[in-house]
Amino acid sequence: MGISDHDRETVRKLITDTVLGPSFRRATFSGAARQGEPSPWVRVVIRPVELRNERHLQFSYFDSHKDTTKNYRPDEVHTHLDELVTIAFAGIHLSTTSEEIDIRTTKKGKVQIGRRELANPSDLSNLSSLGETHNRTKDVPLPEGRANRLLEVMGILTSDGRVRPTMRPKYTQINEFLKHLLHVLEPSELRSLGREVEILDCGCGSSYLTLAVYHYLNDILALPARITGVDVNEEVIRKSTTRAERLSMSKLGFACGRIREVEVRPDIVLALHACDTATDDAIAQAIRSEAKLLLSVPCCHQNLNKAIRPNETADVLRPMLRHGILHQRTADLVTDAFRALALGIMGYQTDVVEFVGTEHTARNLMIRAVRGASIGEVADIREYLTMRQFWNVTPYIEKLLGEPFQQLLMRKDTR
Repeated sequence: MGISDHDRETVRKLITDTVLGPSFRRATFSGAARQGEPSPWVRVVIRPVELRNERHLQFSYFDSHKDTTKNYRPDEVHTHLDELVTIAFAGIHLSTTSEEIDIRTTKKGKVQIGRRELANPSDLSNLSSLGETHNRTKDVPLPEGRANRLLEVMGILTSDGRVRPTMRPKYTQINEFLKHLLHVLEPSELRSLGREVEILDCGCGSSYLTLAVYHYLNDILALPARITGVDVNEEVIRKSTTRAERLSMSKLGFACGRIREVEVRPDIVLALHACDTATDDAIAQAIRSEAKLLLSVPCCHQNLNKAIRPNETADVLRPMLRHGILHQRTADLVTDAFRALALGIMGYQTDVVEFVGTEHTARNLMIRAVRGASIGEVADIREYLTMRQFWNVTPYIEKLLGEPFQQLLMRKDTR
């Protein structure tokens, strides 16, 4: 039983009228496709933006690998909206300045529509008629609306301080990462070193984050810092070096190679979307160097995904692990839990937090660790060993940390 023509037309009209209305703020399409054929996207987000003083609608398409952003004038969006209606996402959320609208489609094709008026729509009076705070200066480390040579050179801002529509996800990621860095900067006591802070950015890629951290610490916070970015891709290292020279960042260098091969003893280790076990390499480098601070946003967990099987004590999870996507997500969470526990055992106060909203990146969990906790805490060791026994695996981080870590595991208090 599919969606009736009447329900489909009702949904189409509601979505079109809302998105094209003057009070529109945001629309999110997500969940399973209800028409049999899988959707090419896991999520689509629409929001109003202003380009060249003209109203546009920005469509952000998210699949499991990348984000694609396209901007259309209001008279160009009907075809694209019809495409989303045809897919029939299980969940659609529409937001305006006066109400929230939820459209849910069940497996049997029944459409359920819920509408809730905002209690205080006047609270949104600071928003422009475009609905979204696209051009509003926010309280962020690198605000828009003002010239910034770094962000301009990186292609994120225009010369008059406006965020380029296609670069907004990257702009948001940079600012959120800097917020997290600032949050743990004081507890790490890095300001009292009496020397330059040494930073290692692992898997730096195109180095947007590397450049932003350098600029934020040295130029805005006046905290002298020297940064080394490392990546195995020669082309991105070459481009990053050229960009750093163009910006006259004399204390910023790049190295092409593997993380464990870099000869540096960092105070801070960063790793934004380092793939698979490269995140473990970054964590191990931080621990070996006794770095005071680690900020890591893991990506592409594959190692434990291959090893986790529903056997012995984990057999109860067989109904969940038989499904590929659930198996993958379970392995992701288990991997990061092992990493957080290993950091705790090695003397780091560790927490796992949301890095940025999922509309900006699907990989949005951050492992945030500050050195200074007790090494070899019994509670952490017990939890780690219990998890390892349950899943019947040896995490890659354990292999990297080697004998010192094994000695701590053997010291557990069995009382």
